[in-house]
Order: sequence, then structure tokens, then C-alpha cells
Amino acid sequence: MIDLDDNFFMEKALQLAEEALSHGEFPVGAVMVYKNEIIATGSRRGSSGGTPDEINHAEMICLRDSVDLGRGIDRLKTTLFCTLEPCLMCFGAIILSGTGRIVYAYEDIMGGGTRCDLEKLTPLYKNSTISILPGILREESLKLFKDFFANPKNNYWKKSLLSAYTLQQ
Repeated sequence: MIDLDDNFFMEKALQLAEEALSHGEFPVGAVMVYKNEIIATGSRRGSSGGTPDEINHAEMICLRDSVDLGRGIDRLKTTLFCTLEPCLMCFGAIILSGTGRIVYAYEDIMGGGTRCDLEKLTPLYKNSTISILPGILREESLKLFKDFFANPKNNYWKKSLLSAYTLQQ
């Protein structure tokens, strides 16, 4: 079910992704929403330069920021908006955080984790009630990834399946 605010909050995540891209980073932005209010944000860090930092994903930064808010939030009523489908690491952390919903823009055919079969995992993950909505403002996110992969200065995932898939669209 698409909420009218899904586009609004995804636009906010896209703004963070654009900012990341302007700094040469992989264009991923994330916002966490509770009761129609943004409570935490994150954008990808550590993908430019030498050895990539595979911990500072936008979703992980957003989750860390949301922890500082204390226990007064019903995590099942939070939604995490991401410009790219969360990877397996981020998806696991999102589930463990108790987030109730993920909305993402662009599918990660190479490393996306949201399509894994939770029923085949252990109870900690299998019993998750998280809902997932893909494809919100997909074309806007796709454009950012095309810009990233088309830039010869960006080497992060340059010759990957995701790069080829993105540039073929």
C-alpha cells in the first residue's frame, strides 16, 4: 500500500543521495520516519577514495542516529526510506532494530537483501513482521546511480553487475 507521504519522504532521501553524489560518494540516502516526522537521516560515506568503508552505509548511519532518540519510540511504527534497496547487512540491522517498514526506490540486483526468504532463516529474522515497498521514485534514484556509474572518477563498484544493469537502462 502506497501512502501519499511515501513520495515526500523518498524525495528527502533522494536529496541526501544527491548530496552524497556531489561529494563523490555512492548516491544512497536514508530517512527514518515516525508519526509522519523525520527522526533520523543518513547518507553513504566511505565509498570514495582508497579502500571502501563497507560499514558506513546510509541505512546504518540512520539507524545509529535513531538509537540516540531513546526508548519512547514504537519502532514497529517507523518507516525507513532508502534510495537503494538495503544490502543484507543493512536489512539484518533494520530487522533487529524493530523497524516496521522499509520503502526503497531502486532495486539492488547485485546485493539487495530484502528479497531473501526470511522463512528459511532462524527465528530472530523469521518472526519479523517488517513490510517492504519497492520502487517509490525509482526513476529519480536510477538517474543518480547512472550519473555515478557514468563518471570515470568513480571507481566504487565500477565493473559490477549493478553498474552494468544500471547503465543499460
